[in-house]
Amino acid sequence: MRRITGKTKDETLIELQSATDSQITDESSGNGLSSLLDRAPLPGNTESEKLQPNKDTVFFRDGVRRIDFVLSYLDDKDGEKKQERRREFEANLEKQGLELETEDKSDSKDHKTYFLKIHAPWHVLATYADVLKVKVPFKESDIPHGQDVPLECLSQPFRLPEHIMHPQPDYFTYPFEKTKTDFFLINDKDTFFPPSTRNRIVFYILARCPYYKEGRKDRDKTGIKRLLSNGTYTAAFPLHDCRYWKRARDAGCESERYNLYKNWARFLIFYKEQPLNLIRKYYGEKIGIYFAWLGFYTEMLFFAAVMGFLCFTYGLLSYDDNISSKEICDPDIGGSIVMCPLCDKKCRFWNLNSTCLSSWQSHLFDNEGTVFFAIFMGIWVTLFLEFWKRRQARLEYEWDLVDFEEEQQQLQIRPEFEIQCTNKRLNKITQEMEPYLPVTSKCARFCLSGATVIFWISLIVACIIGVIAYRLAVYAAFASIIKDPMRKIQLVGRFITPQLATSVTASCINFVIIMILNFFYERVAIWITDMEIPKTHLEYENRLTMKMFLFQFVNYYSSCFYVAFFKGKFVGYPGAYSYMFGKSTKLRNEECDPGGCLIELTTQLVIVMAGKQLWGNIQEALLPLLRNLWSSRKGRHNPENHYSRWEQDHVLQNFSQLGLFYEYLEMVVQFGFITLFVASFPLAPLLALFNNILEIRVDAWKFTTQFRRPVASKARNIGAWQEILNGVAILSVVTNAFIMAFTSDMIPRMVYLYAYSKEGSMRGYVNNSLSIYNISQIPKNNMPEDEWFVNLTTCRYRDYRYPPGHLKEYTHTMQFWHILAAKMAFIIIMEHVVFVVKFFVAWMIPDIPSDVKARFKRERYLIQEYLHNYEVEKLKIQLSASFITEPMSEMSVTSDKHEVLSECL
Repeated sequence: MRRITGKTKDETLIELQSATDSQITDESSGNGLSSLLDRAPLPGNTESEKLQPNKDTVFFRDGVRRIDFVLSYLDDKDGEKKQERRREFEANLEKQGLELETEDKSDSKDHKTYFLKIHAPWHVLATYADVLKVKVPFKESDIPHGQDVPLECLSQPFRLPEHIMHPQPDYFTYPFEKTKTDFFLINDKDTFFPPSTRNRIVFYILARCPYYKEGRKDRDKTGIKRLLSNGTYTAAFPLHDCRYWKRARDAGCESERYNLYKNWARFLIFYKEQPLNLIRKYYGEKIGIYFAWLGFYTEMLFFAAVMGFLCFTYGLLSYDDNISSKEICDPDIGGSIVMCPLCDKKCRFWNLNSTCLSSWQSHLFDNEGTVFFAIFMGIWVTLFLEFWKRRQARLEYEWDLVDFEEEQQQLQIRPEFEIQCTNKRLNKITQEMEPYLPVTSKCARFCLSGATVIFWISLIVACIIGVIAYRLAVYAAFASIIKDPMRKIQLVGRFITPQLATSVTASCINFVIIMILNFFYERVAIWITDMEIPKTHLEYENRLTMKMFLFQFVNYYSSCFYVAFFKGKFVGYPGAYSYMFGKSTKLRNEECDPGGCLIELTTQLVIVMAGKQLWGNIQEALLPLLRNLWSSRKGRHNPENHYSRWEQDHVLQNFSQLGLFYEYLEMVVQFGFITLFVASFPLAPLLALFNNILEIRVDAWKFTTQFRRPVASKARNIGAWQEILNGVAILSVVTNAFIMAFTSDMIPRMVYLYAYSKEGSMRGYVNNSLSIYNISQIPKNNMPEDEWFVNLTTCRYRDYRYPPGHLKEYTHTMQFWHILAAKMAFIIIMEHVVFVVKFFVAWMIPDIPSDVKARFKRERYLIQEYLHNYEVEKLKIQLSASFITEPMSEMSVTSDKHEVLSECL
């Protein structure tokens, strides 16, 4: 192997990804050229390949034993202590039966890194497969699993080749037992356990192997995680089977990574189905179930996006029928209506027609179609969750997770719990001594955890209050600047109202605060969860999930909740305005735009949701892509260099144990945006759909090209996220009902149309919705500083109150109470209709498809039958052998055995 010196460690990735762009293009276009490249060496590299040994392999030097895991380490100043730890750890690994092989630093590219290769022989794999209850095949399945695809000819362009969608035959499986090896289909012990199972078993051993000297019991000196954290080892990872842009030259490598890149990770095939079975085989069920959920969620978003687009189109088509906006824009109607100042001192009296554009914009989202869409989304979210349960049940069956024992996999005690909890007690079920956390310590930890959570949530609320104070403080400044005739911004002022300028800038500031706080929340949530010392991995993930989502929920949605349900609801009226923190602060509560608060909620939602998705895509796709392009430019003139598979993977990013957690969190936060506030922005599902189409391929690209191969792990569902989605779905019905009732102007318009309109139309609604106030009664502190309003006697404001001079002057009119009653009735009716439909749909759609139930019962029956036949045959062989070896004089004993045999048969 040719060694290249004088390069940094990070440039190893440059060599990988500069391995000629033409190779990637040719192989992705495929057919004969791809196979030709696989068989023949590239021009210009023939001589070097003849002279250099192939180190791009996943086997030991003998070419027989497979590398199941790799550890790397460096020599440094603190070398003696670390060498001692490594010696003890590796000695204990060998005692466990693992086989080790070390690559000297002189053979590595940087001449600094040692690589320890680990191989698990058959007896180790068999032992731990028995412990972990790994399911393995014992007979090829004879149950047809093919589904009739409706309009298969139309779906053909979206389908992938059969060998990619189903990379292995379907088998009947049973938990492995070391004493029954002849029961299972073991053709070759070296390939019986797939690489994903092998690396899972080896990692299980690494996580529990101690590195203290024999005879000592330093419980904290246990596991590869602590060795990684204290720098004894720099990395621990299983190997990819080949380079992602070309097939492996070694016939023993499966080249599954190449197949995944070619058929899954390229954006140009975004319209193709995902090879879920290949993803599951290569990465494990836990990662497979994530991509299955993400793909299903994206498919369901298509229907919501289409309906939202139709509702938005209805708003565009009914643009000219918007009588209210026409009245506002009419110079004889809206131009003659003088409105009361919206803030103290700096704000002037203003004409209603100055909000002409804002009222037209509001109509795009605040129309009759929005009510229908809000009800539709309440039903859609139920269908999504119910159909996902069915899809999940089918995957559980197809991926052999129906009998998956969580006690054996997810509920295994965490090594950290075993190390930190020195107290032991008897488990009444297993009758074994196990570590436990005393009640006093548990209560103290939970109290500290709860106090920390409350503190950080209070910090979020404080930031939101600060943003509200900003809105109140700068509104007057925007009002004076935009409306000042001496300033040369009148053209801008026609399109941007003070309300809109305040809302946009406040939303941007709020988004920046959200991103800053997110940086701290991740670390705080992990610290709190670690401090609680959860007993099992499942408990750890669930606790972290709930804490992080609680933080994110308050962080992302609190500003939207303020605009939707608080802004403009506690304003008061001229002469009795309400102030934030009292009149002394002079921060008068802001009013809604005359076009309604819904357009401001739309602005807030678009900025936060689109900003989050844009920032996430920049982090996940754009920055790595630019880095790769820069690397390719730097390494384009370098020849292709073949170096070891473990070095190629070593320079990739590590996929942490919580990697999927952040992927789920991102999607669930997005799910909240498109369900909780979708009534204010019907195009939100469309934005989410475009984002998710990109998200699937970006995540696939990261997994196949940027990350080391994760340790395979099992999961039968999406865990605690399922309950969070259910909670968000229920809350979304309530929030959308309140948005339509209290944020939208739909209910006041309907009440006017059917109860107060004399013509049976919306003519006169604008004048009807505005109350009158006597300017002479406005306190001096609320009056504008200029004097141009001398000739005015009254001004208008948004409310339903009696005019001056009435017996009930400035109190709410009967129409106000009629509208309030209509709003409450609408909320009750909408919630009950949607919930009844939700429960009816949930009752009508079974969680498990009937064909899956039938197949599962059939499979269990056949498994029991084969097990029974196996035991009988085994007993027959044992009795036959015993009969042959026994002397003829012992016929009585033999006859008893024949009786036993006859009973078994």
